[in-house]
Amino acid sequence: MLRLLLRRLRPLSRLRSLFSARSDRSFSGYVPGLPAARVRSTFLDFFREKHGHLLVPSSPVRPRGDPSLLFVNAGMNQFKPIFLGRADPRSEMASYRRVVNSQKCVRAGGKHNDLEDVGRDVYHHTFFEMLGNWSFGDYFKEEACSMAWSLLTEHYGIPADRLYVSYFSGDAESGLTADEETRQIWLDIGVPPKRLLPFGLKENFWEMGDTGPCGPCTEIHYDHVGGRDASSLVNTDGPDVVEIWNLVFMQYNRDVDRSLLLLPQFSVDTGMGLERLVSVLQGKQSNYDTDLFTPLLHAIHQRSGVGPYSGRTGADLGKVDTAYRVVADHIRTLSVCIADGVHPGMSGAELVLRRILRRAVRFCVEVLQAPRGTLANLVPTVTNILVNISLNIMDVINENEAQFLSSLQQGTRLIHRTLNRMDNKHEVFPGSVAWSLHRDLGFPLDLVDLMLEERGVRVDHQELDRLMAENQKVASELQSGVRSQVTLDVVSLAELHGAGVPHTDDSLKYRYTLDQDRYVFPACFATVLALYDGQTLVSEVTEGQRCGVILDQTCFYSEQGGQSHDQGYFTRDGLQDVLYPVESVIHAGGYVVHEVTAADSLKTGDQVQLHLDQAHRLSCMVKHTATHILNLALREVLGPSVQQRGSHVSADRLRFDFSVKGSLSVSQLQQVERCVNDIISANQIVHSQELPLHKARTIRGLRTVDEVYPDPVRVVSVGAPVSELLDDQTDRQTSVELCCGTHLLQTGSIQDLVIVSERQLVKGISRIVAVTGPDAARAREAGQVLSQNVDYLSNRLSGLAPTSLDSSQRFAKEVGVLSDAVDNTPIPQWQRRDLQSRLRTLQRTSNTAVRKLETREAAVRAQALLEKNGRKDVLVDSVDTDSPSVLMKTVNQLSSASPHSHVMLLAHQRHSGKFLCACQVPKHLPSFQASDWAVAVCHLRGGSAGGSALVAKGTGNGSDISEALSWAKTFARQKIQL
Repeated sequence: MLRLLLRRLRPLSRLRSLFSARSDRSFSGYVPGLPAARVRSTFLDFFREKHGHLLVPSSPVRPRGDPSLLFVNAGMNQFKPIFLGRADPRSEMASYRRVVNSQKCVRAGGKHNDLEDVGRDVYHHTFFEMLGNWSFGDYFKEEACSMAWSLLTEHYGIPADRLYVSYFSGDAESGLTADEETRQIWLDIGVPPKRLLPFGLKENFWEMGDTGPCGPCTEIHYDHVGGRDASSLVNTDGPDVVEIWNLVFMQYNRDVDRSLLLLPQFSVDTGMGLERLVSVLQGKQSNYDTDLFTPLLHAIHQRSGVGPYSGRTGADLGKVDTAYRVVADHIRTLSVCIADGVHPGMSGAELVLRRILRRAVRFCVEVLQAPRGTLANLVPTVTNILVNISLNIMDVINENEAQFLSSLQQGTRLIHRTLNRMDNKHEVFPGSVAWSLHRDLGFPLDLVDLMLEERGVRVDHQELDRLMAENQKVASELQSGVRSQVTLDVVSLAELHGAGVPHTDDSLKYRYTLDQDRYVFPACFATVLALYDGQTLVSEVTEGQRCGVILDQTCFYSEQGGQSHDQGYFTRDGLQDVLYPVESVIHAGGYVVHEVTAADSLKTGDQVQLHLDQAHRLSCMVKHTATHILNLALREVLGPSVQQRGSHVSADRLRFDFSVKGSLSVSQLQQVERCVNDIISANQIVHSQELPLHKARTIRGLRTVDEVYPDPVRVVSVGAPVSELLDDQTDRQTSVELCCGTHLLQTGSIQDLVIVSERQLVKGISRIVAVTGPDAARAREAGQVLSQNVDYLSNRLSGLAPTSLDSSQRFAKEVGVLSDAVDNTPIPQWQRRDLQSRLRTLQRTSNTAVRKLETREAAVRAQALLEKNGRKDVLVDSVDTDSPSVLMKTVNQLSSASPHSHVMLLAHQRHSGKFLCACQVPKHLPSFQASDWAVAVCHLRGGSAGGSALVAKGTGNGSDISEALSWAKTFARQKIQL
């Protein structure tokens, strides 16, 4: 608090001129038109060259190791480890003090979601660039404010009399006083008091989440009109007065009990949207009128069937201008996301991107009347505007567009069928069907509303809202995860540092040896240095209490690098018979935290022995080394373009995601497995060595992933010592990767590897799941058994074709059961693909046999019914069959033989207690609709029916069908007489 007081008392006379020097400069004194690229570079150069900031490149839009986010949605995302005190002390990030960058951001899905607002106004976007400067324990409020004002007024030339500043007014309930320090800084800079506006928690107090670092913020707003007092329009979400820069002062930590404590290190986090800033500097009220968008809007017009973009919002006839903005915004988002490896898919960020793409396609096709392929053809224009965008995304967009256009046709048919089943065309359309159209076929909900409105029907929005809320609840629970109770917060980490508690020595996790094919793990005795009860550091915990234990050393591996944490337990000196199970192991800011539920009391200073679950560790080592070899094998079989997109190693299996154009063929899967198992059989030595990061990156053929690596970094190679690879300038084909995981010392311990699953997650990215050792042997055995079963069915079919309908249906059912087993049993994936292909052939053959026998049986029954009833206007009778297909085929054949007859047949179901109904009316001059007939008969017995005007079917309840037969005849005759 003394620091805050000193800042309030410090004179700021040198800053006063910043306002007065610019206050009389009108906007006409600055020539609008600074290109967006210059706006960006001016910002970066200002902080880098004039104020000593380090330029940090934008991180990809897919967050690194942050399951709470679908996309990077703010500039500070990649710096979270610093704010939370969890940055690896060996990494470059730990050295950051002053940083500047322009971060690619996507706000669509999750907490920050602007998707629904895009197109409705002229300033919301799903993709934008966030210009930001950061101070991590370096400068604070005074310097941040003066830098911001200097940049805006002196370097960009924005008139000071167009700017308004908001600051935090305090919150009595939270015990927070007004941020008078910031207010005084702005006054000393020269901002008039009437342009300094106080706001509460919602507007001017920024929090990272429910807990963690937070603090007051001050925002700079711009008045597009000028020449007036616009203070009443600040923070009213109007288009004339807009926020352009937010300066956040991280000085508190929000605890789980909602209390606030001063952080040990104050930081600054600022964010200014490039799109909005460019609109100000180019004299435009609409972001879409700047050079970030106008080339796109022109390109869209060239390919559309409508007039040019005119910038309308409220009175936008036909939603044409809305469509222009939606397509322009969405193609930028699609281009950036796909370039960063996020492809349209079915869950998480991929699902959001799929929705964005389909929304863009809908506006292209339905509103702008543009031909297929328009969206992808806009990618080169995006590339000319933005940097580092690859053109290979055009194929992804085109393929997804084609899929959606197919879904559009399918969804239209579903709407028609649903409407046909509705008794009253004016009743509400089922919300469940609308939700299915949206969720399963990717229909934008506004498109569903429009299509139904054209037919005079509206959606049951009450049911739809309920289904959406249920879905959102499930999605939120999955995405947010549960924060570990013992994860150290930033205050506790600072307290550990302040108390001189050394970082955990976890080097023992690598110190194991191989003794005659047996891995020997070192014993580990340690001292309890600190205990964390989930809220604060404590000196002791009691029995049953959940806590985090920090030791001076550990042999346990903490969850990182895609490898699961170790399992095991502690024993305490003097209490050897009481076990303290280790539930999880995490790494935070150089400390390894063992999550334990105390089986007895535990206090700092206690001596403990760590007991590693060696089987679990060894299984993880096997899977991790196998993952590296698999990575190499994929590159050898598929080529060097294969790139790792993610992996996870656990005791039971490994998962590996990689870039590839399509699913692997049977032959490719076999080659990959063969390549991996050749290396396993060779029992190659696995080498590891710690190197300076810059030196490690000189190794030819080194594989890395998009992660922040510590320095020095661990290098793991298979078959060749790291030292040789450093000196080798040839393209030697070997596995060499940067990796902090634990590995085998020789590959032979893997024994065997089987790929049990390979599928495309999204276009361009596949996922392999593989098992090793005994699990691999079991998978091969299961594959052999299933293969024998398929051989058996094939032989049966080729040896003697079934002659009766019952036997044919039983055979078809056997094929279906075996198909399910092949689909769901862990077997080699190449074998699964082969067996699935053979079973599909068997299924087609058996289905053909069933259809032929059904047609033959139907012909016999139809002939018998014609002989019994003759060719009447109304032919209603019963048939002895349990097959709906035979029943309908019999109706079809009767109608063909007697084309002027209204035919309905009922069949009692012996096992279900229901009856089947099928009917058909004459194609020429029908007296009534078949669907009305079936509905009338089935509803009589509490059933349901549906169909078309000519053909319909349904079911009813009850074993006695005489009443239904009588009513069917009466209904038809009454309609014919009318």
